[in-house]
Amino acid sequence: MAIEASKTQQRAAKIRLGMVGGGQGAFIGAVHRMAARLDDHYDLVAGALSSTPEKSLASGRDLGLDPSRCYGSFEEMAEKEAARPDGIEAVSIVTPNHMHYPAAKAFLARGIHVICDKPLTSNLDDAKQLKDLADKSKALFILTHNYTGYPMVRHARELVQSGALGTIRLVQMEYPQDWLTEPVEQTGAKQAVWRTDPAQSGIGGSTGDIGTHAYNLGCFISGLALSELAADVHTFVEGRRLDDNAHVMLRFDGGAKGLLWCSQVATGHENGLKVRVYGTKAGIEWTQADPNYLWFTKLGEPKQLITRSGAGAGSAAARVTRIPSGHPEGYLEAFATIYSEAAQAIYAARTGAAVDPAVVFPTVDDGVKGVAFVTACIESSKQNGAWVRV
Repeated sequence: MAIEASKTQQRAAKIRLGMVGGGQGAFIGAVHRMAARLDDHYDLVAGALSSTPEKSLASGRDLGLDPSRCYGSFEEMAEKEAARPDGIEAVSIVTPNHMHYPAAKAFLARGIHVICDKPLTSNLDDAKQLKDLADKSKALFILTHNYTGYPMVRHARELVQSGALGTIRLVQMEYPQDWLTEPVEQTGAKQAVWRTDPAQSGIGGSTGDIGTHAYNLGCFISGLALSELAADVHTFVEGRRLDDNAHVMLRFDGGAKGLLWCSQVATGHENGLKVRVYGTKAGIEWTQADPNYLWFTKLGEPKQLITRSGAGAGSAAARVTRIPSGHPEGYLEAFATIYSEAAQAIYAARTGAAVDPAVVFPTVDDGVKGVAFVTACIESSKQNGAWVRV
């Protein structure tokens, strides 16, 4: 495995992990657990896995947890685990968006590291308050924008940082899906119900659920900071309370321009995340459906296909690559990279050591930017696509 710890870190005890949310029938909770297990840095030892004590206990038993550490609420879990000599060191928060802030607050207050699903919170006020709490806490805050964990995304970022693309002019991001083309939330589909509910999801539908991923990835690769945007946000499915499609024009600091499309009603698309970055010297293109490859084209030269672990792939990709070229790595491995990067930071925090500068993971700052992006999209669209400062 290429995400290497020092010899001291390799001998360190596994990180004692708890989880809030992610009980029976939850998709993303299972993904987080697989990601945490993959590189063998964590032991899941406690959970407040559901909204009721009974469901939490049943979910914990399914996972083989000690029943005494299956809690009825995250407040109880934070209090009791913090008091244990063998209590959790980190917690994964995998609830609907509206619960991210209160849960993270409870654990940060007790010095427990937080690994939180995106978006950071359901509204910008909570996001800013959570950043303030995280900045004051001794605990780490990791946001699981998992697409930043793909090796060829890391290589794309390294190419930009090296100057290989020259001055960045254009960034294009898209994330089309079709799973909400019909009003499946009205059938009681669990994943659709909360994602289309403003009380749980926040003011953004497709913008918050997948638009934030595309936006984060474009910024991660390009290194650009957004200054303002103009958005056309729309709900196509009758009766739906949140947006299911958005077209967004972006202006970045320094003069670069961007275009972002996110949709959950794009018939025929599954998870069509794609990013293109164009500079004065070269351009790059990466597609999540074919993640082990990156197209790199210098001005006036033939297109080059760079493969994970292949010729031309750099050190940033190599350190998060687990298997030889030709064996595909995908979504779960990228998710696991975020957990492994977080583990390196947590190991360092145990002893007060400096974190290896090569370790990269999304932070609370990235989370605030994501919620600010959603907020600006909705505000702009309400003003008929007016430009809004972010």
